[in-house]
Amino acid sequence: MKTQHFLLELGTEELPPKLLTKLLSALKNNLTAELNQLKLNFSTVESFATPRRLAVLVADLQLRQADQVIERKGPSVSAPDQAIEGFARSCGVSKSDLKSRAFGKADYYFFSKAQKGLETKDLLEQAVDKAIKNIPIAKPMRWGDSEMQFSRPVHWLVMLLDTQIVKATIMGLSAGNITRGLRFTGKQEFVIPAAKDYRQTMLDQAQIEVDFEVRKQIIRDQINQVAGDNNAIAVIDEALLSEVCGLVEYPCAFSGEFSESFLAVPEEALISAMKSHQKYFHMLDENHKLLPKFISVANIESSDIAVIIDGNERVIRPRLADSEFFWEQDKSQTLASRLDKLERVLFMKSLGSMLDKAKRIETLAGTIASMIGANEQDAKRAGLLCKTDLVTQMVGEFADLQGIMGGYYALNDSESAAVATAISQHYYPRFAGDSLPSTPEGLSVAIADKLDTITGIYGIGQEPTGSKDPYALRRMALGLLRIMVERKLDLNLKALIFTSLSAHSIEVDSDCAPAIYKFMMDRLRAYYKEQNLSPKAFEAVLAVKPESPFDFHLRIEALDIFTKDAASASLIEANKRIANMLKKHQQLSTEIDRSILLEPAEISLYKATEQVAENIAESTDYINNMRQLISLKVSIDTFFDEVMVNVDDEQLKIARLSLINWIRVLFLSVADVSFLS
Repeated sequence: MKTQHFLLELGTEELPPKLLTKLLSALKNNLTAELNQLKLNFSTVESFATPRRLAVLVADLQLRQADQVIERKGPSVSAPDQAIEGFARSCGVSKSDLKSRAFGKADYYFFSKAQKGLETKDLLEQAVDKAIKNIPIAKPMRWGDSEMQFSRPVHWLVMLLDTQIVKATIMGLSAGNITRGLRFTGKQEFVIPAAKDYRQTMLDQAQIEVDFEVRKQIIRDQINQVAGDNNAIAVIDEALLSEVCGLVEYPCAFSGEFSESFLAVPEEALISAMKSHQKYFHMLDENHKLLPKFISVANIESSDIAVIIDGNERVIRPRLADSEFFWEQDKSQTLASRLDKLERVLFMKSLGSMLDKAKRIETLAGTIASMIGANEQDAKRAGLLCKTDLVTQMVGEFADLQGIMGGYYALNDSESAAVATAISQHYYPRFAGDSLPSTPEGLSVAIADKLDTITGIYGIGQEPTGSKDPYALRRMALGLLRIMVERKLDLNLKALIFTSLSAHSIEVDSDCAPAIYKFMMDRLRAYYKEQNLSPKAFEAVLAVKPESPFDFHLRIEALDIFTKDAASASLIEANKRIANMLKKHQQLSTEIDRSILLEPAEISLYKATEQVAENIAESTDYINNMRQLISLKVSIDTFFDEVMVNVDDEQLKIARLSLINWIRVLFLSVADVSFLS
């Protein structure tokens, strides 16, 4: 079977850098799906992207579809002649050309014909057209008089099978073999001689690395090299690196400087200005202190780099001056004096203003602080003030600094260090893998803030549905659970949910507490799934309904040790057997008259169970408890081997059922291990 490489390149105006990889992935996946639907085989598919192009290279693409037999099923042989003849006409044949054969319990007419495979070059126009049009674009553009729509205007189209141009007209463009280089230097247009040579041709003719990941690594290496030249450490934010890679085709990193006087401004504000406005990378000294320097990446190599550096230094200066101005202006008012302004900031309809939210956080944070041994007054103070930086000029300009600037302003107001730290960290964790609050007061405020949002939004019927989660409650719930589990806070989640709901207005449905708890448990399930915990282990613990996520975690740890013990398999099956035997005996006690027991095996099991029950009574050391329960294995196995439970003597039968019920209850004090079967 003959094959050739196929190249598709769609040339555009500068694409949105943050969407570049998503556009590329969609084009690759769409084209692959179209080729599969056409039953065209290929070996590999590579994708390439720069700010001005999306490209896909399909290796060893089959040049012709395989011949196939098309078959249609018609009416049964007992159907009226009119129906049979109508089917034959629809197939373009007479009734005599149809064949009958058994299908199920009856015979039916079938029509089949051989269909010769079509040439790939004749199929690619429609496949590529559909692949491009099916790229999901939130805000498509139109340009000129055209009705075409895309993320940005398209200007050229390359479609090659090996060295041959594929005849096609797509997005109003005729396919060719001519691509474009950099806007302001080198060859403006040149030919791609062969599909397989696409990447090398772009490098040779225009010094453009079209492989996104390779280009990103080049930028990373250049940034680190520039930092090394400055005896500094470059801080490379991965999201910013990807964005910069989406902005440049010919990367050329360089460093610039700004006045040391700006270092009097909190470094997070300076970094935010450099990253968000200018896409600069910042540098640290050996003590990890911010240096008055930055690294930028140009999209062209200049013969006079000093001109570019000077231009960038002049641009960053007013940005940093703005940050300095906001800092000085904001310090002139205390956070406490800004509380009145929060009254005019709406949190959510039916949930009141941000001041209402702050007061709820204040109360709940104090309650939580008293439970975990934090300073209650500091937690309440931080809870009340934690949202006031939302009405500062700095946070108004740099929204990503909320909380962080509140901590700085609190210190400026002579609030305690505990209050300032709690304010600065109350949004933690902000994303997967982010740090948790480092102080008890910070933990209290972070829990209170997240819980207030979750219960409030759930309470007004705006909970997540399917894949839609407009208020990021799933992320918030996961962060809340991480705090409780990883900071070892033994808090009753059900009670906290009820307390938080009660603090809201009467418009909030206080009966949704069970639904919120279930939602939180679903997030906890996702948390353990990421850690490759067996779903059965999670369900085994969930079955006993722990009310504290940390207590839940301790049980999970104990179950993990239990399942690694050689005795666990036998005990799991024994628990499953006991659970089945007790289904019709729900009112059994664990109180047993030992004198009723007759057999040595059941007397031995009673004694062993009595000792284990005494050892684990009221203990939350679940690991030790499970080890104690594992010691019952031999006695349980012997009991089931030698003792008949369902005997005619009703008193003896109840005693034996109560004995195994006692064992079941002891296991349930940790988890329902029958779920592990």
